[in-house]
Parts: sequence; C-alpha cells; structure tokens
Amino acid sequence: MSSLALAVRDSSTMLRRNLLHARRYPSLTLNLLLTPIMLLLLFVYVFGDTMSAGIGSGSGPDRSAYIAYLVPGLLLMTIGSTTIGTAVSVSNDMTEGIIARFRTMAIHRPSVLIGHVVGSVLQCVMSVLLVGAVAVAIGFRSTDATVLEWLAAFGLLVLFALALTWIAVGMGLISPNAEAASNNAMPLIFLPLISSAFVPVDAMPGWFQPIAEYQPFTPAIETLRGLLLGTEIGHNGWLALAWCVGLAVLGYFWSTAKFNSDPK
Repeated sequence: MSSLALAVRDSSTMLRRNLLHARRYPSLTLNLLLTPIMLLLLFVYVFGDTMSAGIGSGSGPDRSAYIAYLVPGLLLMTIGSTTIGTAVSVSNDMTEGIIARFRTMAIHRPSVLIGHVVGSVLQCVMSVLLVGAVAVAIGFRSTDATVLEWLAAFGLLVLFALALTWIAVGMGLISPNAEAASNNAMPLIFLPLISSAFVPVDAMPGWFQPIAEYQPFTPAIETLRGLLLGTEIGHNGWLALAWCVGLAVLGYFWSTAKFNSDPK
C-alpha cells in the first residue's frame, strides 16, 4: 500500500475508535450539550421579552425577534462546548498509556490526532443540528436565507468546528489529567458569553466593547447571523474566515509539535 493509503486507513481506524468511545460514553457530550440548550431556553423564556425590548427599535418586546438574534450565537457556542470533550478525550489518551502503545505499532503517527479531530468535527455538526432543532421547535425561522447562504453557513460552522477542535487538541495534550484539560478548555465556553451572542456590541459599555469585538466568536456570530437572517455582514465575513484559518493552523502546528515531542 502507498503511504497515502496507509495514512487514510489508519486515520479511519482511529476515527472509528473515537466514535465508538463517544457512543459508549455519551455522558460527557450530553453534559456539554446541555449548556447551550439550557441557555437558549433561559434567554428565550425567562429573559426574552426584557432582552428584546432592550435591544429593539422601541416597538416593544418581540420574543420571536430575539430568538432569531440569539440562535446563531448559541450554535457557535455549541461548537465551543462540544470541543471541550475533545480536550478531555485527548488528555485521557495521553495519560492512560494508550498513546505509548500506539507509538510502538506500525501506524501512521498523525492518524491518532486526525481521528480525534475528524470525530470531534462530526460530533460538533450533530450537536449543532440538535440545538438547531430545539431552536426551530421554539420558534426560530430563517425564511430569507437562500440555498447558497445555507451552504455558506454550514461551511462556516464546519470550519469553525475544525479550528476550535485543533485548539482543544493542543489543550488536551498539555494537560496532566482530564480535569485540567476541562479547565484549560473553558475559555471556549466563556468567550461566547462576552461576544455579540446575547446583545449587540454597541449596547455594551464603551470600555468593554473592544473585548467583545476583537475575539474570534463575534465576527463568526455576525457572519452566521447575516447568512441566516439577511443582516449586514460587512467585514465580519473576512474576519471570521481569518480567525478560523489562523486558529486551525496554530492549533495544528501546536498539537503536532507537542504530540511528536511528548515522551509519554
């Protein structure tokens, strides 16, 4: 077999391994998935009228409008939540000795990380679909989006998931145990909370606006919101793409360098 065929075979094997782990131990994924779903229900049914009146045009509370505003941010937050499980899974592999055994076998070395990354991206897509289904059930609609915009939105979600997954893999590799990996990856949940996911950046205090604006989640949220709802995207599309590519490249080189140099 050629080297490419061996790499594909070994990566497919590692992908099946990680998907089997996720199926046999679903509690971690479900716990992480509950966070965006609970926030969605909380902000819609508890804070929905108040938040919509605060950011609206003065026409009064409009919960349906706030659902439309909220959902794109929650979809990207779902990706951040799901990738925390990847950091924990990678840390477990590194500390439980299985990686040392893999290194004694005639397998394609990067296939171990590739299996984690592809498996995580697939889990992110499934989680986004589940949260999206909940959002539709409580009233979210995207009637103005064209087929091309839907495809672009899906591509953005996959690219964002890929970027955050590589970062999560690096966090898992540098963590001494699963608890530390979970703590190290918590910014992937906290950053959406200080972005434009829940309120517009313009509605925040002036000193806080740069924190919300100059981070990866805000341009990605605004781009996804524009694609699904027909709002203005402006320069956010290029910023979101740059953040995704930059984080993916950074995470890839960080993870592979750490994996290849780790003596465990």
